[in-house]
Amino acid sequence: MSRRKKVHIFLTSLALLALITLPTFVFSETNGTGGNKQEIDELNQQIAAKKDKVKQLEASIEAYKKKIENTRLESSSLANQMAILDNHIVQVELDIEATEQKLETLNLEIQAFELGIADKEQTITRQREIITEFIRTLHQQGNKGMLEVLASYDNFSDFYNKMEYAKSIEEDLGKNARALRIAKEELQTKKTATEERRKAYNALKEELDNKKKDLEGQSLAKQTLLAQTQSSELKYKTLVGSLKSQYQEIESDITSIEQQVRAKLESQDKVTGSEVQFDGQLSWPTPSRYVTAYFHDPSYPYRYVFEHNAIDIRASHGTALRAAASGYVARARTCQTASCYSYIMIVHSGGLSTVYGHMSKILVSADQFVTRGDIIGYSGGTPGTVGAGPFVTGAHLHFEIRKDGIPVNPLSYLVVDY
Repeated sequence: MSRRKKVHIFLTSLALLALITLPTFVFSETNGTGGNKQEIDELNQQIAAKKDKVKQLEASIEAYKKKIENTRLESSSLANQMAILDNHIVQVELDIEATEQKLETLNLEIQAFELGIADKEQTITRQREIITEFIRTLHQQGNKGMLEVLASYDNFSDFYNKMEYAKSIEEDLGKNARALRIAKEELQTKKTATEERRKAYNALKEELDNKKKDLEGQSLAKQTLLAQTQSSELKYKTLVGSLKSQYQEIESDITSIEQQVRAKLESQDKVTGSEVQFDGQLSWPTPSRYVTAYFHDPSYPYRYVFEHNAIDIRASHGTALRAAASGYVARARTCQTASCYSYIMIVHSGGLSTVYGHMSKILVSADQFVTRGDIIGYSGGTPGTVGAGPFVTGAHLHFEIRKDGIPVNPLSYLVVDY
């Protein structure tokens, strides 16, 4: 008999001896939730109830949106405008409540995941102890001789039963090893899910803060309208006429100046040079990405005066504003009063131009070349402050993009990072 074969037989016998004399190990599945099962079940019930509440609130929000849209179809009047603002306020209040419910749901989900993590960690510890005990016993029993083992049994039947038991122990060892691997995978999955829920929670909390500011803006718009009209339909009609005239004057000013400046720059070959060439994507002019009013937004509070040809970006008063792309300043209108609309217009290549409105302070001047990211001024928009103009409900940046002189949706051009 070869030496290799003798070694193989010896090792096989040693393993058999160990299996025959092993103590009983308890196999533990990882599918359960351990001692935290009842608490996790209770949390899941609360989560389901919160989600049902969110569905109810979202249905109410949609109902108020329909009310607002139906009111818009009626002829413009102070009563209609007040109804629209009132419905907007209720809609935002419901939206805030729905967001708070979502936050509570996420918090409960995080608690449930953390309990699940604790259970999985207990399972992993238990499986490791079982496997460690098996290895320890294997080492201890491996030193016994075959005759010593056989002598410990009264008859061959007991010896055979122990052999069968050893097989089941071997299977259980494999199951425990697999259980340990599965538990580790489930633990990592739960940790990842918990981290995702935390990120979602923080993002939703920021969204909630913004919605509360939206509510302040809607309430301010209502108070401003009441103060300006003194609940008089006649004064409302006069106000609308005045606002429309101011808007048309601003629009004509922007359009004519852009045409003049672009023609001048093109004649000097300034807007086609490499210094202003870009890929058509614009950087956000503000650190914030929260849009309070969208392009042609049907819920815009001044839609009865003009179509909203821009996006409004939330920016606290005095926020540094940056050029969205390289170009030449076509207009830098500074103001000394609150009723005056202060803005900057920059001409870019490719027929694009950008407009930054409600500026509290302007740092650039006409004909100046600016590079993408340069600070051009500071935001305003707080009612009653210099440069805010007549169309404001709170601090923000009015941001326009024009293509060949025609306003286009800025969100089609803006990128998150550049």
